[in-house]
Amino acid sequence: MAALHGDSLDDPRVTLTQADVAATIAAGPARYDAILLDVDNGPEAMSRRANDALYADGGLRAARRALRPGGVLAVWSVARDPAFTRRLRNAGFATEEHTVRASATGRGARHTIWVAART
Repeated sequence: MAALHGDSLDDPRVTLTQADVAATIAAGPARYDAILLDVDNGPEAMSRRANDALYADGGLRAARRALRPGGVLAVWSVARDPAFTRRLRNAGFATEEHTVRASATGRGARHTIWVAART
C-alpha cells in the first residue's frame, strides 16, 4: 500500500490500530480526528449482520462521541443508501455523499463514500 500512502504512516501523528472497530470506537470520547470505515459492503451489511451495529443509530452516536470536534467519519459503501445519509445527519454529522469510480481509470462500478464531520 506504500504506493498509495507514501510515507504518511511514518508521521508521528498517525496511529494504526488493529482491533475490533466497534470496541475501539466505543473505548473513549473525543480520541480521534478521523475514523475511516471500509467494513463489509457498507451500511447494508450484506456479509455479516454483526456489522449492522456500526451503521445503526447507536453506532453512529458512538462514532460521533469518539471524534474530536471537527473530526470526520468517512464510510465506504458498494452502493448508495439514502436512509444511511439520514441516519448520519440525525446523529449530528454534517454529511456529504460522494459517488466515485472503483478504479483510478474512471471506469468500473460506482461506489459511495460518505464524509461526515462532527459538528
